[in-house]
Amino acid sequence: MALLITDQCINCDVCEPVCPNRAIYQGRQVYEIDPSRCTECVGHHDEAQCVVVCPVECIFVDPAVPETREQLLAKAEQLKNEETA
Repeated sequence: MALLITDQCINCDVCEPVCPNRAIYQGRQVYEIDPSRCTECVGHHDEAQCVVVCPVECIFVDPAVPETREQLLAKAEQLKNEETA
């Protein structure tokens, strides 16, 4: 599943630079996560790095975007291939 940043975000800027897939961006009010790029860091790290660094614990699994670990791995591989193409 992709992750979701809630409106509890304080725009502290720590999550965006740790995302290996560049899925996090500044939205209108708070940071947002592009579900087409979010792999929960599968294929890169053991834990979602944005969740690890978030000081207010406002990043959760988005129930609207259900994905298995296998789907996340496939997405991570596709994103890596796009970067090298």
